[in-house]
Amino acid sequence: MSNVIDALILDLIEWIGPDSRPYSEVIEAWRTSCPRLPVWEEANERGFVERHHEAGLEALVYVTSSGKEFLRKNRPRQRRVEDLRPKS
Repeated sequence: MSNVIDALILDLIEWIGPDSRPYSEVIEAWRTSCPRLPVWEEANERGFVERHHEAGLEALVYVTSSGKEFLRKNRPRQRRVEDLRPKS
């Protein structure tokens, strides 16, 4: 896969952040019909993000442990997903 797609997948992972985001929000922002930029589709296929739905609630998207590891390995000096969590 191209470096452009990898960079955009990293952006997607960072954008979702440490918590989940509503599926509708993620799709509105990241879905594309361009066959050269399948960011959402590629991130799903690689197992970096996952969609979770409970009956009666809106579906949510979250970063998987594989996605967090991909971010950690490829953007070590930038803020990581786990670093975005509020300190308690």
